[in-house]
Amino acid sequence: MPTLQIIGAPQSNFVWACRIACGEKQVPYELQPVFPHTPEVDAIHPFGKIPVMRHGDVTLCESRAILYYIDHAFPGTPLAPRDPVGAAQVEQWISLHNTAIDPVLLREYGGPGYFFPGTPDGSPNRAVIDAVVPKLPPHFDLLDRAVAKTGYLVGDGFTAADIVVLPLMYYMSKLPESGEMLSARTSLAGYVERLLARKTVADTIPPPMPGRS
Repeated sequence: MPTLQIIGAPQSNFVWACRIACGEKQVPYELQPVFPHTPEVDAIHPFGKIPVMRHGDVTLCESRAILYYIDHAFPGTPLAPRDPVGAAQVEQWISLHNTAIDPVLLREYGGPGYFFPGTPDGSPNRAVIDAVVPKLPPHFDLLDRAVAKTGYLVGDGFTAADIVVLPLMYYMSKLPESGEMLSARTSLAGYVERLLARKTVADTIPPPMPGRS
């Protein structure tokens, strides 16, 4: 049987989520560490985004589709409940993350502010950071309330919803303003600390962004 390939830079929170999913389902995989818009990626994703996946003759783009495939194509503990309500709640959180939480926290704040600031000396882009910081608290508040009851986003177990959100929270914990906001929300802070120690997560923590310590 061919080995599943996850194609994309390991620093990507979406690539990391797919790797965690493989660990949870005990699916052997190969990581092909390439950046967006490289030939390996462009051959599968129409817009050159990562991750993409290859499994024999099966190719997929978009992490949401890849996570679904990993969960349903292989045996093992499901990454989402199989009942309609639980499954829909997982999908709801993945959608909230992909369409609202990640775009603000990473694409507006962490990425252009710290990871790829575009400043002459590579220092944080304070204009970008200061403009977006007021938008951050509602996202942390939402997640803090969500995990307060059971310690997970959906039900009382680790699901694809947690797999998608956790990598982003890891990166937010490393940055000054978001790290302070995260630490101040005790339910969310405890959730992140506990799940980062989970073997499938700890074993796949990515290296630093290229050019950053």
